[in-house]
Amino acid sequence: MPTPTNHGANGAPTKALVLFAHGSRDPLWHRPIQAVAQAISAQSPGTRVACAYLELSQPDLPQVTSELAAEGIAHITVVPMFLGVGRHAREDLPQLLAQLRTRYPGLVFQLMPAVGEEPEVVNMLAAVALKGL
Repeated sequence: MPTPTNHGANGAPTKALVLFAHGSRDPLWHRPIQAVAQAISAQSPGTRVACAYLELSQPDLPQVTSELAAEGIAHITVVPMFLGVGRHAREDLPQLLAQLRTRYPGLVFQLMPAVGEEPEVVNMLAAVALKGL
């Protein structure tokens, strides 16, 4: 459940989560990322969550940022949905965020670590892999 600080005086969210993934031309590829967004919405109904993609898919991060800014969002937390920290997470995403910070100086952008760096994700993946034994 979101805390009251996530909402403005009118009750509208002021913070948003953006699940940032690589992207693919294959529409089936998007399902897991969208499933995570749906799970977030189910677990925290007042949380504004969106998906954005680096390439090969829409919407991209600039488009999502524009939409969120138009909604009055003041704080965007970007969650890289990458298992490994390759060039996209290490270089491309920080450069993209630097451009967005210049374009939207009134917005706060928070960049989280790639999900693959989180111990909970590593342990969950190990548990899933062990199901095969």
